[in-house]
Amino acid sequence: MGDPDDVCVLVPTYEEAETIGQVVDGFVAEGFENVLVIDGGSTDGTREIASDHGARVVVQSGSGKGQAVREAMDYIDSPYVLMADGDATYRADEAAQMLEPLFTGEAEHVIGNRFANMKPGAMSRLNQIGNGIINRAFSYIHGRDLRDILSGYRAFTHQSFQRLSLTADGFGIETEMAVECVKHNVRTSVVPITYQPRPDESQTNLRPFRDGGVILLTLYQMAKTNNPLFYFGSVGTVSTIVGLVLAGYVAVEWITRSISHEVIAVVAGVAVLFGVQLLMFGVLSDLVVTLNREQTHQMRELAKELDRDDPRAETGEETEQAADAGTTGEQSPPDG
Repeated sequence: MGDPDDVCVLVPTYEEAETIGQVVDGFVAEGFENVLVIDGGSTDGTREIASDHGARVVVQSGSGKGQAVREAMDYIDSPYVLMADGDATYRADEAAQMLEPLFTGEAEHVIGNRFANMKPGAMSRLNQIGNGIINRAFSYIHGRDLRDILSGYRAFTHQSFQRLSLTADGFGIETEMAVECVKHNVRTSVVPITYQPRPDESQTNLRPFRDGGVILLTLYQMAKTNNPLFYFGSVGTVSTIVGLVLAGYVAVEWITRSISHEVIAVVAGVAVLFGVQLLMFGVLSDLVVTLNREQTHQMRELAKELDRDDPRAETGEETEQAADAGTTGEQSPPDG
């Protein structure tokens, strides 16, 4: 295992007074002295308890878990980050297996799979069904099976995090991180972990239907740049089918009853044309994304070769960032 001093344990919290003390103590007992608690304005004493147990505490400027994670990275200079929730559902003694793929260079981002060892009562039946739907949707839309994309137990390198373009403010942050890892070819590993029930006195901040809907919407919206064929193709297919159904109805009415339904016929024609155009746009967009990914991969490989050939070169981070900017259409302003 690598040096725990190279790791910052990041714990986003909101009203976690009942559990935050044992969470901080658990990671400190495992040798992780650098624990950062970023709090979303708790009024139950969460910040004071965390500080008393040795954590560094920061009050986030905004609200929501996603905003907390993004802001917290400004306070972290460690090369590795281990992220966990403050509700004591994740075990600190499994931190080593979460960090091992990073230390060995096998991965840049690690997701803890809660379903590998889920204790009874740790997740309601409704949440299990919802997680299953979301994970299958992610696998279908984005082409990778990461087992548990909503897991809050993660480990990643500071450098790889900078390659992710994250905007989610709430619980959609885990989904967005998973999609961005696929999009930017961040090497990702899945590690089996134990998922424990929340203590009886601890209350969840998750609202299944609302947050589940937001997560599914995030998955679909992010397909625009990661899998445009699915994003545009799904809308185009629906539009084409609606147009064909309307056209069929008009045809049947005209043949059997000599009723033309001119307005419906026009709508059917527009729907079919719109659907076909979206399908064509999706194919072209998918081609552009594929070419961009290949170009980015070649640029990264070239950066690695230059680093190996030039002993004075420190890292290929700048080249990688430039390559990522190319995939998102970002350009640096000209000098002068």
